Amino acid sequence: MGIRTGAQYRESLRDGRSIYVNGERVKDVTTYPPFQGVVDTIASLYDLQHQPTQQPPLTYPSPKDSQPVGLSFLMADSVEDVERRVRAEEFRAEMTCGLMGRMPDFMNALVTDAAIAAPFIGQREPRFGENTLRYYEACRDADWCLTHTLVDPQIDRSKGPAEQRDPEAALHVVRETDNGIVVSGARMLSTLAPFSNELWVGPFYPRKPGEEAYTLCFAVPMDTPGLKFICREAYNTGRSRFDRPLSYRFDEEDALAIFDTVEVPWERVFINGDIEASNYILGRAPGYALLQAVIRGTVKLRFMAGLACTVAEAIGRTKAQHVQAQLGELVANVEIANGLLKAAAHNVVTNHKEGGSLRSLAASLWVFIPQAQMRAAEVIRQVSGSGLIMTPTEGDLQNPEIAPYLERYLQGKSLSARNRVQLFKLAWDMLGEQFGSRQLQYEWFYAGDPTFTRSRFYHSPAVKGYKAMVERILDEGKSGG
Repeated sequence: MGIRTGAQYRESLRDGRSIYVNGERVKDVTTYPPFQGVVDTIASLYDLQHQPTQQPPLTYPSPKDSQPVGLSFLMADSVEDVERRVRAEEFRAEMTCGLMGRMPDFMNALVTDAAIAAPFIGQREPRFGENTLRYYEACRDADWCLTHTLVDPQIDRSKGPAEQRDPEAALHVVRETDNGIVVSGARMLSTLAPFSNELWVGPFYPRKPGEEAYTLCFAVPMDTPGLKFICREAYNTGRSRFDRPLSYRFDEEDALAIFDTVEVPWERVFINGDIEASNYILGRAPGYALLQAVIRGTVKLRFMAGLACTVAEAIGRTKAQHVQAQLGELVANVEIANGLLKAAAHNVVTNHKEGGSLRSLAASLWVFIPQAQMRAAEVIRQVSGSGLIMTPTEGDLQNPEIAPYLERYLQGKSLSARNRVQLFKLAWDMLGEQFGSRQLQYEWFYAGDPTFTRSRFYHSPAVKGYKAMVERILDEGKSGG
């Protein structure tokens, strides 16, 4: 038990799971060409934990057997503990430039949140709280890679799951047995599904009375009978790492999870029909998952700011005052994100010890970071200009008949044509290719409909205090005649 190697991770994926891509079942995700780049990336993250210089800052001794386990499972008792988590998760996020939203750290943090909220989960049925804590310990000590699925199928958003034309489309309980619950239906969006060991089915949108059958939280192995995943088309489709530097390594995939009469053992059930537990579980957690997402989002902002600066310098645009102002804005946004990250770490400590609000974490993740990333993408487009489009392939650069022309006409200010093209390929993959377009859509809808998530802040108790300042000035004006 304890941390796994990359080789052990690869072997764990060869379990006969039902993964479908482009109309065909993928028998072995580790050898399927479009998947090999991201499998290599995740395996390298597991191997990092075994490097002598990296193991101490990335792990801590398991309370069970003192074997090293990932720091993203640490239940922090102090600011120092949270800062250890931040450093470890920040380091791993930097390995992927913040471009993998569902790298293992995220779900590790989520099950840690759930474990701390276990007493609340178990208020109605104590065994479900106990199950939640045991599952966290199993994930921690086995070093599993998890994914989740949260959202009902997007059929008619004006209606709840029970009101749909097909009320059995959304995942629901069919019946209970002595062994567990039998569920059918579908959930989305299972990012990282082909590359995970376990699927966490969790709450997301609030449930209301009458939707108890849809109010579920449980976990099952990826090879569970009746569980199938239909993936979107892969973005890494045979192009070289030069031509698709990000798609090649970081396309974590997304999938529709199909539950075709799946039996979930009672020991793997955490919520079954408990609307209060489902709707308020995250409010009872310290916010480790939100913190991990803020860390990753901040790292991604750093990468995008660096990309914008590198592109502008490559073609001699940094002497222009307006370009300096644009780049300076991105760097300033990174500094704001860095400050929010430090504040978020302290917020988590307070929540863990005393309970409290997750508003500052949520505001960072749901509002500021997506806005800053959209702005970074806009600036990269503006400073790149048409060069973002005029990017020949690695094959063109290797053709002796045309390579001299490319070397002459596509060189940069102080870069060879090959290096300049490679840089602009990176920028295009980040913004214009399927991978980049998905990145922007993913981040904007990270927590669901932005209109819904932002409107929640209007209903914050803090608004009363803000309005009180206005009312005080108005009252003083009245009394002053």
